[in-house]
Amino acid sequence: MHHYEHFWLDPKFWVGVSFVVFVLLVARKGWAQVVSMLDARGEKVRNELSEAARLREEAEAMLKQAEADRAAALTEAEQLLSRAKAEAVRLAEAAAAEAEAATKRRERMAMDRIAAAEAGAVAEVREAAAEIAAAAARKVIAARVTAEADAALIDRAVADLPRALRA
Repeated sequence: MHHYEHFWLDPKFWVGVSFVVFVLLVARKGWAQVVSMLDARGEKVRNELSEAARLREEAEAMLKQAEADRAAALTEAEQLLSRAKAEAVRLAEAAAAEAEAATKRRERMAMDRIAAAEAGAVAEVREAAAEIAAAAARKVIAARVTAEADAALIDRAVADLPRALRA
């Protein structure tokens, strides 16, 4: 190996200088690209974080809306159930009242029929009793009354007629 007096004459020195210059040039150009890539990556991460935050806010808003909708639906269902129960009670009461009224109407009609049948039976019994009494009276009168007694009865009946008509 050669030993050079001046270090700048040594090829190793120039190889080293060339290497340092090369590294500096590459580093200068590459550093800008690395910084640019890191900035782009940082911007992408910021955008993704912003998007994630926005999506989270939307999800929370949707959750709140869903909870509000659920609460409203539950309230509406409870109101519908309450109205349905009230309507069922009202219909049951109306049906009971209608059944009671129908029963009373039937009872009244039955009582009217019974009263009519009773009145008819009483009228028939009276008519039959009157016919029997008239027949018996005719027989008794025919057997006991003479022509003079008959004339006295007729005179008395005619005399009582004005008083009987006023009463």
